[in-house]
Amino acid sequence: MAARRALKAVLVDLSGTLHIEDSAVPGAQEALKRQLRSAPVTIRFVTNTTKECKRDLLERLTKLGFDIAENEIFTSLTAARNLLEQRQVRPLLLVDDKALPDFTGIATDDPNAVVVGLAPERFHYEMMNRAFRLILDGAPLIAIHKARYFKKKDGLALGPGPFVAGLEYATDTKATVVGKPERTFFLEALRGTDCAPEEAVMIGDDCRDDVGGAQNAGMRGILVRTGKYRPADEDKINPAPYLTCENFPEAVEHILEHLL
Repeated sequence: MAARRALKAVLVDLSGTLHIEDSAVPGAQEALKRQLRSAPVTIRFVTNTTKECKRDLLERLTKLGFDIAENEIFTSLTAARNLLEQRQVRPLLLVDDKALPDFTGIATDDPNAVVVGLAPERFHYEMMNRAFRLILDGAPLIAIHKARYFKKKDGLALGPGPFVAGLEYATDTKATVVGKPERTFFLEALRGTDCAPEEAVMIGDDCRDDVGGAQNAGMRGILVRTGKYRPADEDKINPAPYLTCENFPEAVEHILEHLL
């Protein structure tokens, strides 16, 4: 491997890496506040979550004891909104009600686009069929992300990916994906940091979307064995993760000892 430039930025996934629903990963708050915050790096929190808007997400993290500012969070909802504004389309929003505040001001009457996030209450036949018909009539299909599954307290749960794939299959079209693992998502997250991808590392629990996506964008990727991690996940991507750690605190330790 060619010599790397000095590390300038650390991108951190949220769900599964720092917390699982309303429980923090043990030691994660201290690792962030006492250790990573003391390093000469820019920190960005990057998430594919579509279950809640950025404001509610920040409130959840603050209650869990995480020292995070709103402008440090970059979400796939933000990326989706940016794309809707660029294309000037009116979306049928298949997202959770708690995510809707991040789309305030976006016209949704007489929709001519379909946006899919994680929306269990909306993934029923009538709504999916409405989306299907819109796409057949030429509406673009926009996937906030295509995660196969995610981790809940009671076990793994289906993500939006299978539902996006169903619409793709039925309409013989391909979705535009805006969240991780898309290269553009990672580059947007670095915007304003004065940091090149080669000067950044990503920490996450999803081997494909977090680590694989980051490494395809030119960053290093650290996989943690928390959240949705399953044994042998590190073998699912090529190149393999730069590093696999037990958890976020261990990943931070490695960064402080070896990458600065």
